Amino acid sequence: MKNNLLRNTTVVITGASSGIGRATALAFAHHGARLVLAARRAVVLAEVVAECEELGTEALAVPTDVTDAEAVQRLAEAAVAFGGRLDVWVNNAGVGAIGPFNTIPLATHEQVIRVNLFGNLYGAYAVLPIFRRQGQGILINVISLGAWLPEPYTVAYSASKYGLRGLMDTLRTELSTEPRIHVCDVHPAYIDTPGFQHGANYTGRVIKPAPPVFPARKVADTIVKLVHHPRPSTMVGWTAPAFRLLYRLAPAATRWGGMRLLHHYLQQAEPAPISDGSLFTPTPTRHGTDISGGWRRPASSNSSKWLGAAAVAAVAGYYAWQKK
Repeated sequence: MKNNLLRNTTVVITGASSGIGRATALAFAHHGARLVLAARRAVVLAEVVAECEELGTEALAVPTDVTDAEAVQRLAEAAVAFGGRLDVWVNNAGVGAIGPFNTIPLATHEQVIRVNLFGNLYGAYAVLPIFRRQGQGILINVISLGAWLPEPYTVAYSASKYGLRGLMDTLRTELSTEPRIHVCDVHPAYIDTPGFQHGANYTGRVIKPAPPVFPARKVADTIVKLVHHPRPSTMVGWTAPAFRLLYRLAPAATRWGGMRLLHHYLQQAEPAPISDGSLFTPTPTRHGTDISGGWRRPASSNSSKWLGAAAVAAVAGYYAWQKK
């Protein structure tokens, strides 16, 4: 059902060429929002703009590298010129690198932090003065369960997400005297996007998300709902609050279980080349332009839910055993 309250609202989305960003663009387009879409690939952005226009809304592609502060500032200015105002900014662009800490080059670690943390900081820095002039606005940040749970072999990713959570929580504090400006964080569990194909991989093995894997549309719908009912923090996918709680209650056991589950997976995973993926150069592959990464085909059955529950139970069981 369309919601006319969003019609002609101007929305900026970074990382809009695939995955959650593309799903979010289409979700807002369905409700008639005016869209300004950003990512590095101009050709793919043009495709997303066309899809949004087919749904009856206006859309503008602004190719942007979020690690360039001046480019992000130009994105904000283009949005105001396009829509006459700027109502919603979705910080969504994100990348990852997986592998043992010292096997990943420093430049790769730095780029992950540059995109995930500084890219969001640049977005907030560009849009908040506009919101203050208008007296209202909503900044939405797609963060991660990884902002609450230190997953092994993701040091730079976890650092960027923990840092991003602190950054936005502090901004909420600064904006507490401006009740019509909202900062909303979204923390998805594992989502079916091309993110695992895009990311840097230094394990030498094919990396897949642990089931259950949730559809990108679930995150997109959550983002749209936040425009109507802003809240500081929202988890998406039942495993996100489950693992967050588990780590809070049993941090040592959760780390122990997570590392052993990863080692077990890597021992049986198929070989894969060492690669920086699209970290420095956008990927031209088909997966690079999709909403889905194709992960839900094997992971949508009830067995995947039981596997996720079993992982939680295994760590909790170890914790209980240690307490005896």
